[in-house]
Amino acid sequence: MTKSELIARLAEANPHLYQRDVERIVTTIFDEITATLARGDRVELRGFGAFSVKKRGSRIGRNPRTGDAVDVEAKYIPYFKTGKQLREMLNR
Repeated sequence: MTKSELIARLAEANPHLYQRDVERIVTTIFDEITATLARGDRVELRGFGAFSVKKRGSRIGRNPRTGDAVDVEAKYIPYFKTGKQLREMLNR
């Protein structure tokens, strides 16, 4: 599901809201999750899962074309861990 499909479904399920308002709500939620992760904090949505940031250390990688060794710098990556309710629902 894409962001626009999510917005369309939410607008259909809530006919009392304008689509532009639903779009603004979804965008605001995603922006807040992004900003929280950028600060290095964790976002937990009960029953769904938790977003966090993990640090991936520097390492020596390989250029796939030439096979030469390449230094890969340390970086932060987003990480998602599913919640118990979501896992149970998927495994029914």
